[in-house]
Order: sequence, then structure tokens, then C-alpha cells
Amino acid sequence: MTPAELHTRATEVLEVLAGVIVGKGEALHLLLAAILADGHVLIEDVPGVAKTSMARAAAQVLGLPFKRVQFTPDLLPADLTGSFIFDQRSMTFEFRHGPIFTQLLLADEINRAAPKTQSALLESMQEQQVTVEGETFALARPFLVIATQNPIELDGTYPLPEAQLDRFLIRLDLGYPGEQEEVEILRRRRASRSDAIALPQLLKTGELLAMQSVLEEIFVEPTIEHYIVALVRATREEPRIALGGSPRASLALMKLSRAMAALDGRSFVTPDDVKAATIPVLAHRLVLRPEHWGGRVSTHSVVRSLLERIPTPAVEMS
Repeated sequence: MTPAELHTRATEVLEVLAGVIVGKGEALHLLLAAILADGHVLIEDVPGVAKTSMARAAAQVLGLPFKRVQFTPDLLPADLTGSFIFDQRSMTFEFRHGPIFTQLLLADEINRAAPKTQSALLESMQEQQVTVEGETFALARPFLVIATQNPIELDGTYPLPEAQLDRFLIRLDLGYPGEQEEVEILRRRRASRSDAIALPQLLKTGELLAMQSVLEEIFVEPTIEHYIVALVRATREEPRIALGGSPRASLALMKLSRAMAALDGRSFVTPDDVKAATIPVLAHRLVLRPEHWGGRVSTHSVVRSLLERIPTPAVEMS
């Protein structure tokens, strides 16, 4: 598959998704880019703005086996990964697979689960495998996690630790739709006469993996690599930031930049690709200094100021 072919298929996917997720074209573009980059996505926003619908719709269109887990304070790691059960007929222990054994897992309200349960996702997100009682089980490829959380409600929640936030390639903030977009949502619901969303499967088995492999052929000019590193290193030297981006953040920024280029049908990364990827990749990985908590300073604004301050490289490519 070539970048041009990927662009054609990706455009078809985005058109179908935009038909049911109204007014979220930019978010859908970033979501598909993250999936192509084989990355996990954290969607952080208030209830009722289509976080769950977006994940479910993406699974239907991409043809990925999908499971949804509602994270609650009493959810145990075994409820997610599965466990060994004693079979009295065979007098042996057999492993019962948990819902994590899928290809697109929706971790709904992930911050409601206790840290022990949240940590059960770490190995699967990084290594794409699960270890239970010393035995390791491989997960199917691709394995993607789309997690949601409500940034407003704090009672009964457990903030995600920095190590887990770092495993998410991007964080999306959807926001409320505009007035006309909200009217369109009502019109479409009235026309469909049902809350259920049924979408066609556009990709065949293995086609998503082929699209993901195209990213390895997307050229990254050395000047672009230096630009990526300069942006990430600047977060470590920023006075308002207590914890900056790690080398994993640099790799994530390169991966998403490649995906953005591929979605545009190009075989090379431009500075604009990097700029479009920077806030979704970096903002959730940074930790503000305590004196800036609750103030006007946010990690988004800090990253935005770094983009304005660091010179954009001049790259001539055809």
C-alpha cells in the first residue's frame, strides 16, 4: 500500500465517521491518525459529547473486535485481564480470558478504577501482552485502548499516574458542539428513528495493519527530527513545568507526525505535521509546578507558547 492509497482509504473512513459524529472533524482526524500510528487515545471531556460513540463507531468502520469496560471503584484487575478457573471435570486450572482480549478496548471513565486496576493496563498497552500468575498471553494485533475520563468530577476518582498517561499517544478534548451542529444532531436522531448506530465495515481483515506499516516508509528529514527534539527538550527547561516530556514523547511526536503526513497522502513529514501533532501528544505528559495549579496557566498554553517561540525549520521537499 502506498501513501496515496492510504489517503484514499482513510478519507472514506473519515467521511463515514463524520456522518454520525457531527462537528468533530478535527478530533476524528486525530483519532484516526493515532490509530494508524498504533497508539492509544485518552478522550477527556464532560459526559454526553460522543466520547463512547466515537470509539464504538471507529471499531465498526475499521472492522476491529470491540469491547467496552465500565471502570468502577470495585473493578478488579482480574475482571479486566481474566483469571485461572479450576475445572472440576478435568481437575485442572484453565484460563478464562477477560475483556482485554480484543483489538479495540474502550476503557470508559478509566479514572474511576483504583490504581491497581489501572496498572493492569500498563503491560498490555506497552507490551501488547498480559501476564497472569506468571503465564504470559499475547494480545491480537493491533491492540488499541481508547480511554475516557471526566475532567470535572473528582469525587470517587483516581487521577491517572504520569507513567500511565505517558502510554497514551494523544489526549483529545472534544468540547461542546456549536448551536447549528447540535441542531443537526437532533435532526439526524429524528431521521434515524433509533439511538443505535450501525456503520459499514470499510476495512478488510489485515488492511489496518497494512495501513499502519505504511508509516514506516514516511520519510523524516533530519531537520524535522531536530525540530521534534527541540520541542520536547524545551518542555524540560520550561520554568512553569515540573515534569517535561521524555524520549518516549519524542518518539510519539514523530509517530503521530508521520501519521498526519500519511493521512494527507504524502510520503514525507513537514513542520506543519509536527505542529498539528504537538499539543495532542505533549500536553497530557507535562506536569505544572504547584504554584501554577488552578491558575490561568495550563499545559496546553505552555506547549502553544513553545510552538510560537521555537523557530520553524525551513525544509524544501517535493
